[in-house]
Amino acid sequence: MTHHVRSLGLLIVNALLLLAVVLVLSAAALAQTTRRAPAAAPDESPIFQEYRGVQIGWLADDVRKKLGNPADKGDEQDFFVFGEKETAQILYDKATHKVTAISVDFMNGASGVITPQQVFGADFETKPDGSKHKLVRYPKAGYWVSYSRTAGDTPIVTVTIQKMQ
Repeated sequence: MTHHVRSLGLLIVNALLLLAVVLVLSAAALAQTTRRAPAAAPDESPIFQEYRGVQIGWLADDVRKKLGNPADKGDEQDFFVFGEKETAQILYDKATHKVTAISVDFMNGASGVITPQQVFGADFETKPDGSKHKLVRYPKAGYWVSYSRTAGDTPIVTVTIQKMQ
């Protein structure tokens, strides 16, 4: 009898542990699905539409004519270096060789760093650690634009334009 009581007690403890795990995982899943979606601006045209004259939809050959020879050239991506503190990656559609994304990095101390005002028309909240990030979708234009600055004493600013799928 004592053996059956002990087995029943272990069964109840295991059931309670399983229930607790299910509740925690359910809460975590709910928290992930209720995050705010990136800002959408369906009726607006993006302020930031090009980088050094290059836009989404351009042909790879036209990009190379405009920006010069990339440091690393490929069928699907070019990597450009503009001095020690500014780089750009241009991604191309494999079939059409048209620009699908432009991502620019400015290292700390770079001149001509793109500002949030240039990207979105206004500044936005900086986190306490000095970092900031914002992404806005422009369905009418067919792409999204993001601005990101890392935290710390030597921040990196990344501005990306990417075609929506």
